[in-house]
Amino acid sequence: MQDHSSKALPWFGIPKILPYAKQYRGKMIGMVLLGIFSSLVDSIYPLFNRHIINHNLASHTADTLFAVAVLYLIVLALQVLSNYYSAYTCSRMELWMNRDLRNAAFNHLQTLTFDYFNRNSVGYIHARVMSDSGKIGELFSWRLMDFVWNGSYVLCVVIVMLITNLRLALLVLTLVPVATIVIAYFRKRLIAQNRRIRELNSTITGDFNEGITGVRAIKTLAIEERMNSDFHTHTKEMRHESVRAARTSAVIGTTVAFLSSAALAIVLWRGGQMTTAQIMELGTLSIFMSYAVGIMEPLQFCINVLTALTTIQVNIERFSRLMETESCVVDRPEVISAYGDTFHPRKENWEELHGDVEFRDVTFQYPDGDAPVLEHFNLVVPQGSSVAIVGETGAGKTTLVNLVCRFYEPTQGQVLIDCRDARERSQLWLHSHIGYVLQTPHLFSGTVRENLRYGRPEATDEEIWQALRLVSADAVVSRMDKGLDSDVGEGGSMLSTGERQLLSFARAILADPRILVLDEATSSVDTVTEKTIQEAIKTVTSGRTSFMIAHRLSTIVDADVILAVRDGRIVERGTHRELMQQHGYYYDLFTRQHADVSVDIAMSGKE
Repeated sequence: MQDHSSKALPWFGIPKILPYAKQYRGKMIGMVLLGIFSSLVDSIYPLFNRHIINHNLASHTADTLFAVAVLYLIVLALQVLSNYYSAYTCSRMELWMNRDLRNAAFNHLQTLTFDYFNRNSVGYIHARVMSDSGKIGELFSWRLMDFVWNGSYVLCVVIVMLITNLRLALLVLTLVPVATIVIAYFRKRLIAQNRRIRELNSTITGDFNEGITGVRAIKTLAIEERMNSDFHTHTKEMRHESVRAARTSAVIGTTVAFLSSAALAIVLWRGGQMTTAQIMELGTLSIFMSYAVGIMEPLQFCINVLTALTTIQVNIERFSRLMETESCVVDRPEVISAYGDTFHPRKENWEELHGDVEFRDVTFQYPDGDAPVLEHFNLVVPQGSSVAIVGETGAGKTTLVNLVCRFYEPTQGQVLIDCRDARERSQLWLHSHIGYVLQTPHLFSGTVRENLRYGRPEATDEEIWQALRLVSADAVVSRMDKGLDSDVGEGGSMLSTGERQLLSFARAILADPRILVLDEATSSVDTVTEKTIQEAIKTVTSGRTSFMIAHRLSTIVDADVILAVRDGRIVERGTHRELMQQHGYYYDLFTRQHADVSVDIAMSGKE
């Protein structure tokens, strides 16, 4: 279940993010000072016009024109430099913040257990790491600079106008509250419309993705017309919402232009009267005209930034909740001190793992479960033994494996590894000694060599070929154009399921784990490949403690102990022969799969 809580955080949630920005406080102060300086420079330009009109034009003299021109060029150069460094600093600040936030989020995700990933979709997590962090990085760079520059500019302009002519300034400033209210109102509507557009865009992206990845199902079900109709409906809705948003945006722009013109009209009307009556100089009227037109747009930018904070608050909340999510399995402080953590292992303190596993009075209930899956469960698995876990789809066969691998921890009782509670040593220590072969094997983008070396980075090519030969995967690699240097494609897409499975076995054996977990490793391959993989299983499990989650029961008849799981509970356990003699749940499973096998052969486990 995803966390969509909308509980507001104080101060727009910014205190939650400050630790990531703290190291850049010097650069942020520099950004603020640059913004203030740049706005100050922009606000004094009309003063040059005032001087020229009042001093030079009115007196018909050119005695100070050269000095004013030089000063103007100096100010212009300063403005160009400040604008350049402002943009440069903002860009760097955004990139630094994005990098730090994404690194922190990705590192934190590596510490979370399967429970978190089971409850949250890939798209949801991806949005937290990429989209939300990007918005936060933008807040501490461009948004901050926009607010500082525009806010400083408005403040400078107001101060200059009040000092220059108090009455005319107050008259012009009467439009500021009106502009603030109108812009804020339409801006709120625009945010709601843009939020709807983003939702529709996500829907259209999902439709487009399904149209490509599910093309075979679409064609075999002959639902092209339905898919096309749904896609057109969503794009039509997006067009409609986009037009509405464009209309609202146009209203905001038109309103700002109208209020600027209204301010100018007030200046021309009242300022013209004062100038005609020689109460105010013509140069002063010119600066009021410039400020009246120019003050509205910066005011709009300030309102936009403050309004955007409400939207960015959601990004901060979602990112913060990801970072505050605690793993359901955490090493104790004394364990971290002795063994290190995920990113700073202290391998010099790691003991060798032999492979003895014991469940001692284990009771376990999943965090979101209603009842215990295991209750007072005991099982001793000596080093080198094999345990098979069987049951129907969805029966809960992975529970024991999750506990052995310490993806979850017992609610009560202990899981002992080499006669010590697994919690007395680090997760990384345990995981480094476990090989896990999944039902749907995953290969990383890259070459065959790179994928196999994930099991042991220092492995030589000779050792890699030896591992390939042990699981009969050498023929697969030999057929490839570049051998070990052949690209496997994204997720191993350039190989068949069986070929990926064989390479995953080779990767596991190259790592030389003391505990091996096989999760329905032959359930999705053809008969010929299954035979090859069965031989590979015998090789890989030899001398290792192994846990095999099996769908095809013919692969586990030689296991030292078989655990039959039903409705999330272990209902039977024993050897193949013992369970067949009981004529219980396991017997029914086996005979349904091997209806053409005689009872005597089934009892012996041979076909």
